[in-house]
Amino acid sequence: MTYDYQMEEYLRNALSGSLHSSNQSDDINYNERSLSGSYFRDLKEKLLIEYDNKSLNDVMDCRISKTSFGDALKITTKEKIDFFIEDNDFMHQINSNLKLLPRIGLKTEKNLKNKGYDTIESLMDHDKYGNIATKFLDEMEGMSFRDIMDLLDNNRYSKRCRDNLIKCISLTDIENFKFMDIETKGLSNVPIILIGVAEIKGSSIVASQYFLRNYTEEPNIIEAYLSHLDEDSVHVTFNGKTFDVPFIKNRCTHNGIEANMDLPHLDLMYFAKNLWSNSLPNCQLQTIEREIFGIKRQGDVPGQYIPGYYDTYLIEKNIGPVVPIIEHNCQDIISLASFLEKMYEDVN
Repeated sequence: MTYDYQMEEYLRNALSGSLHSSNQSDDINYNERSLSGSYFRDLKEKLLIEYDNKSLNDVMDCRISKTSFGDALKITTKEKIDFFIEDNDFMHQINSNLKLLPRIGLKTEKNLKNKGYDTIESLMDHDKYGNIATKFLDEMEGMSFRDIMDLLDNNRYSKRCRDNLIKCISLTDIENFKFMDIETKGLSNVPIILIGVAEIKGSSIVASQYFLRNYTEEPNIIEAYLSHLDEDSVHVTFNGKTFDVPFIKNRCTHNGIEANMDLPHLDLMYFAKNLWSNSLPNCQLQTIEREIFGIKRQGDVPGQYIPGYYDTYLIEKNIGPVVPIIEHNCQDIISLASFLEKMYEDVN
């Protein structure tokens, strides 16, 4: 992927309206102050001044999306991307994984392969495993991508073979990936203030973000996000299995929204730990951006300050405090596409 240039260009454009350092000494000062509450209080005041009397329409591509609950503000960002998943003949790889059959473990698989049973198909003539192999292959014929992911994930050797869950993405269309991230007012039982979803469309990645202009619009932005999902969709998140998806489900229940969030899900945090934990200081999203892709963010607002920044937006009716939150969310979901492609290249 031609990632470095494009993402650096994106960052320059996206953060051009934010306060960020322009030289090395500024970078050092920023890092020293980055955990300081006073720094982020000062930043918020500067943002209020910078964006006084401006609307999100003035600085971003905004439009209104209609839902059954009412209007939702949609922010769209489109970037060029060279996202490619090369065919890896994964069905042949499944056929070679004898451990997917019941009662076959590592030792048994090794013994069978030493005897010339290299594939599940070859076991169809085996006295002991023939019926099991035949049934498995018959079931595989009708399996959806979700079924195959469940098969791989639920296998007792899935931790040893976790790479297979990345390898198998060659079996679905890249347009089905929904790179998703949310921003919230807190950790539980509070409103979602922003939902971002990025999708691959041709040679572009298109980020659609639904922003909560006031608390009454939460069902609007949730339904607007759900409109991007269908039965073929695959959630791609970073810690989304533990946080984002359960959080959305909870808010759907709170707002009386019926939604099918039970979709195939690639939580890249787990794969990042599996692939890169030995070579990175940690596997946080921004660490991966910096260490693997050379992207250094500046001007971000840490999650602990987001509720206060959002409250100031509501009180002051000034978009300044939420601009970096929206930019941060957009960068997160765009980065996920590059993470997934890089992971696929590494495991193959």
